[in-house]
Amino acid sequence: MRNILLCLIALVSLTACAESRWAPDAAVARAAYHSDDPSSITLFTVVRKKDGRGGHSGLLINGSQRVLFDPAGSWQHPQLPERNDVHYGITDKMVDFYIDYHARDTWDVVEQTYLVPTEVADQIASRAQGWGAVGKAQCTHSITGVLQGVPGFEGLHRTWFPVNLMEQFAKLPGVTTRRITDQEANKDYGVMLVPPGDSRATPVAY
Repeated sequence: MRNILLCLIALVSLTACAESRWAPDAAVARAAYHSDDPSSITLFTVVRKKDGRGGHSGLLINGSQRVLFDPAGSWQHPQLPERNDVHYGITDKMVDFYIDYHARDTWDVVEQTYLVPTEVADQIASRAQGWGAVGKAQCTHSITGVLQGVPGFEGLHRTWFPVNLMEQFAKLPGVTTRRITDQEANKDYGVMLVPPGDSRATPVAY
């Protein structure tokens, strides 16, 4: 009983640490980006080279517009509006920026893409937008919560562990996978890695 109470206290503490961000309507509308790529859901998993341990999960949602659900993530850019871990204006350059941000000498990024109808992608985007700010260490748990029960993802189970979700995702029919190292990541995206609000930030070309 004591262990259960300690787990509940820890979970409440993590949720309390969630930082809410809410970009204005005008900024979100201005940043909206539609990709001509087929509608899809892409899971990014950051995996440590040494032991295969997962460090983070992110979800790229390409429907009527392309958004990134990066729960409890540190990735951001001052020109990209964010609402509670959902980032808008995700152009191809921003996808490359996101991958390169996470690919390090000691960490790889596993990219798994699953084609879905546009209405399914939009449903997932809507669920991510309504999920709310995510506390630290809850990235994978929140992503599985967003996906669970959506058509095509009925078999996914809730998990806290990035590699577990990656392994479940790999079983989806027709999913394509690539593993990206720091050396292979595209670095020609023209985005400066600077703190939010820093005047050195370069404008993002949409």
